[in-house]
Amino acid sequence: MIDKLHYISQQPQNGSHLTAIRQALDAGCKWIQLRVKNQPDDVILEYAIEANKTCAQYDAKLIVNDHPEIALKAGAYGVHLGLQDMPIAEARDIVGEKIIIGGTANTFEHIKQRIADGADYIGLGPFRFTTTKQNLSPILGLNGYETIMVQMRSANLHIPIIAIGGILPEDIAAIMQTGVYGVAVSGTITHATNPAQMVKHIYQELNNQCLNQLI
Repeated sequence: MIDKLHYISQQPQNGSHLTAIRQALDAGCKWIQLRVKNQPDDVILEYAIEANKTCAQYDAKLIVNDHPEIALKAGAYGVHLGLQDMPIAEARDIVGEKIIIGGTANTFEHIKQRIADGADYIGLGPFRFTTTKQNLSPILGLNGYETIMVQMRSANLHIPIIAIGGILPEDIAAIMQTGVYGVAVSGTITHATNPAQMVKHIYQELNNQCLNQLI
């Protein structure tokens, strides 16, 4: 089961990715993506092994960004691949069928390709400008999500869509109304004054919108 709230790790001012991940887990996050950039593979593997152990203590799932081999070696639940990363089919050959694979998308065409390639979920974005990602794809905004979700319904395509990219708590209700499955956040939790309260609030927003869609 894919969680509706994805936390994307980032290094806080005081601490490491592991510090941020433990804080997110303490706050109630159940789906953690380890996203370490510009570090050697052996360093990322150490992070992934430790992060996976920590996630297991909280009954949470670890997703490793970019590195299928590392996800496999660390025993992670899944791997997430960007548009410029390894093709999903190639990653599937590495990790096998038990590890789930998420893929980034910026357009409806990307989504169709990701589904054809066998992705289990899609991170669709960015919603707005964000400093946590280099080489940012074109900003989608609310209209972008609305348009793409209409296209998906018209094409009868079904896959969990996770909105990502500079999302703030006050954005969630409107984003969820477009029909996406959930949201991914980073700084919103990392820099929260009260992370537990923030996570609780986000889950309430996500669940409220799910109930509204059922009514």
